[in-house]
Amino acid sequence: VDVFQAWCGPCKPVVNLFQKIRNKVGSNLLHFAVAEVDSIDALEKYRGQCEPVFLFYTGGELVAVVRGADAPLLQKTILELL
Repeated sequence: VDVFQAWCGPCKPVVNLFQKIRNKVGSNLLHFAVAEVDSIDALEKYRGQCEPVFLFYTGGELVAVVRGADAPLLQKTILELL
């Protein structure tokens, strides 16, 4: 989940990275979503930050958090979790 604030928007370059990985591993294993922190109370702790935050869930449980649009770290995290 790409967690963002309305004033800075979702991280568009990372969407391309997720699509590339999803094409490699299959659409059933990896799902990508965006969530605006200002409209979701459960994400309140991520408000007021100027860097993107990526939350990784498996079976409904939060399993990893990556702060910043660090493409190599995001790719490593995704592949390790898969």
